[in-house]
Amino acid sequence: MSKQVVHSIDVILKKRDGRELSDVEIRAFVQGVVREEVSPARIAAWLMAVFQRGMSARELAALTDAMRGSGEVFDATGLGKFTVDKHSTGGVGDKTSLLIAPIVAAAGLAVPMISGRSLGHTGGTLDKMETIPGFRTQLSMREFYDVIADCGACMIGQTPTLVPADRILYALRDHTGTVESPNLITASIMSKKLAEDLRGLVLDVKVGSGAFMPTYQASRELAELMVKTGEAAGCRTVALLTGMDEPLGRFAGNWVEVWECVDVLRGQAHPLSEDMVSLSLTLSGWMIFLGGLAGSADEGRVIAARVLQDGSAWRVWLRMVELQGGDATVFETPSSHHEPGVTRVLCASRSGYLAGMDCKEVGWAVQRLGAGREVPGGPVSADAGIEMHAKVGDFVAAGAPLITLFADREQQLEEPERMLRGTLRFSDEAVEQVELVREILAR
Repeated sequence: MSKQVVHSIDVILKKRDGRELSDVEIRAFVQGVVREEVSPARIAAWLMAVFQRGMSARELAALTDAMRGSGEVFDATGLGKFTVDKHSTGGVGDKTSLLIAPIVAAAGLAVPMISGRSLGHTGGTLDKMETIPGFRTQLSMREFYDVIADCGACMIGQTPTLVPADRILYALRDHTGTVESPNLITASIMSKKLAEDLRGLVLDVKVGSGAFMPTYQASRELAELMVKTGEAAGCRTVALLTGMDEPLGRFAGNWVEVWECVDVLRGQAHPLSEDMVSLSLTLSGWMIFLGGLAGSADEGRVIAARVLQDGSAWRVWLRMVELQGGDATVFETPSSHHEPGVTRVLCASRSGYLAGMDCKEVGWAVQRLGAGREVPGGPVSADAGIEMHAKVGDFVAAGAPLITLFADREQQLEEPERMLRGTLRFSDEAVEQVELVREILAR
């Protein structure tokens, strides 16, 4: 029987006309993309066709699997542990990965965590970890395996050989107005996560003014797609829809977020870190439950809290940093490692309750202070960012500090200050507190 020949133009036309692509056609198209046999113009046309016409559940599963298998894949077989990871759709001050990886590893699971960099108004885990002197985020799959085998967790970036199809498609999505496609987002996220050889995955899908998706319903639909795709691939998957209406925790930036997490791991958490700690324990609890070490997510949360409190997670963190080349002596006094060129304190112009803000605007202010990128691949400042002195619902007296801004140069402060002052809202009446976890989606 002769092998079916698939032509990229036929795949484009078929999807353009709203017809369902076969697994063979999807696999051949993805392979052609990676081998540079499909021109950028044709890839762009296919991306727009998918954006306009959508994909069936079977097509999406086939696309995710083809992208996952387009390059090197991590093999966790020899670890002898349940592999589980967490993925967040991105937010402001969203540093939970830095706590979750050592907590879940200390509980007894393997956490192969392949993370990303800052994108738009959202921060990036790799940019935060690279503020630790000497810390290496670019490891081979062999090194990745060895670190996990030793301490249970490892945090690295996507390698050139890992899911290369995603790197090519993602770059063109950014230029073709197709970034917001739920199908393409799902395939991008899930192909990378499944390439970690995961058996369990917990998704933290953000909702609210600082979320990447524009509405609650859009975030929910994305969460459903990712859960179905993960389950179809044999990976136990659950999604938590969580609020992103204000920065998570006390700090937003790069080193300042590492500092905040180090304080938590050492048992010295600041009161304004309470929401971040609570969410980290909840997500960890689900991971521990999926890994079979607890009878429920609530029981998993109890285990997570215990390994955080008894210092086990802190010891895993120190070992992971050491194995990845980092200088752990900076954690002895993390505040002294923070050396911004300039600081400015925003104080309340009136007394009242902090009623809310546009969290996305806050994220863009952090980016323009220097903590995020102006262009893909550009530099970020280790010391730029903000410190929140109040959370939504807190009463603030006139003249009291609201936010401290950190930047490298004086001229970087003006626009972010205007943005922050313009978005903070106050009320004379007490503000109703909203639960951080809004909804949980599982099979």
